[in-house]
Amino acid sequence: MLPPQSDAAFTPALGGMVVSGRIFVALALAAGLAGPAWADDKPSCALRNLGLATVRTVVDGHTVVLADGREVRLAGIEVPDDDRAKAALDAAVSGRNVILAAIGPETDRYGRLVAVLFPDANSTSIENSAQSTLLAAGMAQVAAHVGQPGCAALLRQAERPARTAGLGLWTDPHYLTRKAEDPSEILGDWGRFVVVEGKVVSVRESGGTIYVNFGRRWSEDFTVTVPKRSERSFAALGLPLKKLAGRHVRIRGTIEERGGPWIEANTPEQIEVDGD
Repeated sequence: MLPPQSDAAFTPALGGMVVSGRIFVALALAAGLAGPAWADDKPSCALRNLGLATVRTVVDGHTVVLADGREVRLAGIEVPDDDRAKAALDAAVSGRNVILAAIGPETDRYGRLVAVLFPDANSTSIENSAQSTLLAAGMAQVAAHVGQPGCAALLRQAERPARTAGLGLWTDPHYLTRKAEDPSEILGDWGRFVVVEGKVVSVRESGGTIYVNFGRRWSEDFTVTVPKRSERSFAALGLPLKKLAGRHVRIRGTIEERGGPWIEANTPEQIEVDGD
């Protein structure tokens, strides 16, 4: 069973690695690879075990190559092309045995593994992952689509102190959180992943779309759109969209333009409500 402080849990399967029985048993027991999901009243972060491996090379702040030649992209985070991010990841995992776990799909369109990396077999909660190390140092941002809301919430907790203190990339104007009340600045980020925050002015529904408005000039101000079909998934996680008016929220996604700037939110993990 996982340590009580962890919200993460692995499924029992272990595959893809050949290790001695003694080493396997020790690592399996330490990592909690054979226990039930940890129960909690919050959304869980249930990781699927992908096995044990050794990191041969760190390619960049987002990518490593394993000793068996497989390439792994770090799941759940956005990492800039920055030598500091590469150095931080290199210090955390290079040459080390790691446990690999999946949050969502196990591979990307290029056939690379997409995984959470745990450099320490005794600490398999996502708070002690390589991802959280980068986030805490301000070398990464939580992605718009992590794969599970519970995992996204834990990663945001790791990111928050660095963002608040202005560490790492949070000092770079290119990555600073954008203010929803400044749509012209947000439009300058067209096509880029950004984090936008501000107070919701109103929530409206039209056809198959819910509009979360951050201004009264709907054709010019920043807006978040949510497909009507996704509304239930937001409500199920305690995020009823039509009750967001007046709340201060933070949104992650790619900026698009329909008169004013907008982000489409398909999953609840893209929206974070301050105070929750």
